[in-house]
Amino acid sequence: MHPEILQKLTAVVGSSYVFIDLETRNHYGHDETENFVFPPSVVVKPANAEEISAILKIANEYKIPTTPIGARTGLSGGALCIHEGIGLSLERLNKILHIDEQNLQVIVEPAVITQVLREAVAEKGLFYPVDPSSQGSCWIGGNVAENSGGARAVKYGVTKDYVLNLEVVLPSGEIIWTGANTLKNSTGYNFTQLMVGSEGTLGVITKVVLKLLPKNTHNVLMLVPFYNAGQACEAVSAIFRAGVVPSALEFMERDAIDWTLKYNDTISINVNDNVQAHLLVEVDGNYPDILMQEAEKIMGVVEQFEIDEVLFADTEDQKNALWKMRRSVAEAVKSNSIYKEEDTVVPRYVLPELLRGIKSIGKKYGFKSVCYGHAGDGNLHVNIIKGEMTDANWQIEVPKGIREIFELTVSLKGTLSGEHGIGFVQKNFMDIAFSKVHLELMERIKHVFDPNNILNPGKIFPDNL
Repeated sequence: MHPEILQKLTAVVGSSYVFIDLETRNHYGHDETENFVFPPSVVVKPANAEEISAILKIANEYKIPTTPIGARTGLSGGALCIHEGIGLSLERLNKILHIDEQNLQVIVEPAVITQVLREAVAEKGLFYPVDPSSQGSCWIGGNVAENSGGARAVKYGVTKDYVLNLEVVLPSGEIIWTGANTLKNSTGYNFTQLMVGSEGTLGVITKVVLKLLPKNTHNVLMLVPFYNAGQACEAVSAIFRAGVVPSALEFMERDAIDWTLKYNDTISINVNDNVQAHLLVEVDGNYPDILMQEAEKIMGVVEQFEIDEVLFADTEDQKNALWKMRRSVAEAVKSNSIYKEEDTVVPRYVLPELLRGIKSIGKKYGFKSVCYGHAGDGNLHVNIIKGEMTDANWQIEVPKGIREIFELTVSLKGTLSGEHGIGFVQKNFMDIAFSKVHLELMERIKHVFDPNNILNPGKIFPDNL
C-alpha cells in the first residue's frame, strides 16, 4: 500500500484506526470458510457513513479493491480480501439507534450482534425472528448482505422479509437510502431488496431499518428420533400437509448428533443404537391449548413412521439444551475433521431424494457427508468430511462430487444456497443454476453500481465469465 494512500486513509479515520501490521491483517483476512486466509494490504476501521464515503472515494481514485468485513462468521468466503487492498472493518458501527415500539420497527447499525438485537427488542415485548446458528456472534449487516436465514425461517421468513430500508454507501462514495420506512412500497425499482443478499458487491450497508413482530409467549419443543433418515425427511412434508406450520423444523442425521454430543459434554441426550436421524420440531404462539393440539397433530403424523420415543422438552433448561445441540453441529463437525460445507436448498417434498442422492454421490467419489439443517424450508447443509481421504482426492475428486450435488439440487427445482451465499467458494458453480443471460445481467448490474469493480471483487461471478 503506497504511503500516499495510507496518509489519505489516516486523514479520514485517524492513525488509531489504520493497521498495516501482519497480525492484524491476518486476523481480518479470514472468516469461517474452511481454512482460507487472505490478508488485506491495510485494515481500516471507519466510524460512520461519511468516513466510509471518503474511503471509497480514495479507493475509486486509485482503483483499490475494497472488501467490507463484518463479524467474519460467513461460510462462503464473502468477506475474504482475495485481491488484498483495503479491508473495510465495520465493527465501530455497532449501535441500536432506535426501537420504535409504536410502529414495530428498529434502526440499527451493521455491527450490532444479531442476538443482542433480538434480546433488546424482546425486553420491550417485541420479536425479531431471524436466528442464524451463529446469532451470538454474527452481525445484522452481514445477515442483510447474505440474506441470512435460520431455524425459524420456516414460519417467519428470512432477513429479506424484515428489511424495510437501508442506508448504503455506493462504491462511488455517494450515500443513499434505498427505500422508505413503510410496510408497503411500490415506488420505483426495489433497491432495498437488490441490496439484500448482494454480498457486499454493490454497496456498504451503514444503517438498517427492520420490521418487528409482537413477541409470542409460549412454545412447545420436541425431539423426534427416526430409525430411518429418509423417513425423517418424508415426515417434514407430512407435518405441513397435516395443517401445522411449525416455528422451527430441524433435521439432524445420526453423525451430527453423535459428534455434537462428543464435542459438547454439557449436553446429555440418550440416543438408541438404531436411530439414524432426528427432527427437532417447535410450535409457538400465545395460547398453550392450541399449541398442545398442534403438538398432538405432529405426534399423529410422526407415529406413522418408524420412530423411537419422542422427547418433549418440559423446562426452559431442556429447551435450551436441545437448541444448543442443534446450534453446535457445525462447530462439532469442524472440530472432528477438515470439511467443506455446502448449503443446498430444495422444495421440502423432495428432501428424501436429495438426501439419498448426496449419499450416493459420496460413495461414487469416496467421501463421507454429515447432513443437517432447516428441513422445514428445504435447506439442507451438507458437510463433506475429509477424514482419511488423500490430499489429491480431496482436491480433485471432491469438487466433482460437489458439482454433482449441485446439479442434483437444481434438477430437483432447488438452488445452490439457501442462506450462506455464493461468495468466493461457490462462484464457479453458478453456471449450474443460471444461464449465461442471467449471469451477464447480474454482471451489468454490478457494473452500473461499481464501474471500477473496486467493491468486493472476485465474488459471486464465475472466473470464466
